Amino acid sequence: MLRFLVSFLVLLIALFALEMLAPVQRAVILPWTALLADLSGWLMQWFDTGVMVSGKVIRNTVSDFGVSIEPGCNGVEAMIVLLAAVVAFPAPWAYKLKGLFAGFIAIQALNLVRIISLYYLGLWSPTLFEWAHLYIWQALIMLDALIVFLIWVRFIPAAGEAANAG
Repeated sequence: MLRFLVSFLVLLIALFALEMLAPVQRAVILPWTALLADLSGWLMQWFDTGVMVSGKVIRNTVSDFGVSIEPGCNGVEAMIVLLAAVVAFPAPWAYKLKGLFAGFIAIQALNLVRIISLYYLGLWSPTLFEWAHLYIWQALIMLDALIVFLIWVRFIPAAGEAANAG
């Protein structure tokens, strides 16, 4: 358990430090954030023609209200926490990769719901938008990462089973 905790903390610090580097921000984080905005906008445009996306900003063409997807709102931090936990946990790499893939899908799917819901909350009620943004969604995204990790741990086969599976 101590080995897992130390490995997790070292990985967590290293990955967060890496994320903060300007080249990583330019090459990975900002393009990812813009892609999330494009995908969110595309999904919303199926039922709302007043949605326009420019970079990381999703704007309503009628009211001119918009949301900007900023660092911390793109699911990257939750994915870093999950990545550090899964990599630090003693399990075969095949299971680690499956867990990371499932976690990526779960975190980003929920993050799309988050972005879209916050956009519409902001259109309808700035007070609810602030409350949901600061208190509800930040906790839910991290809770999503924790739940994925706990489910993943539950399905890791025993050491003998993993050796027979490989």
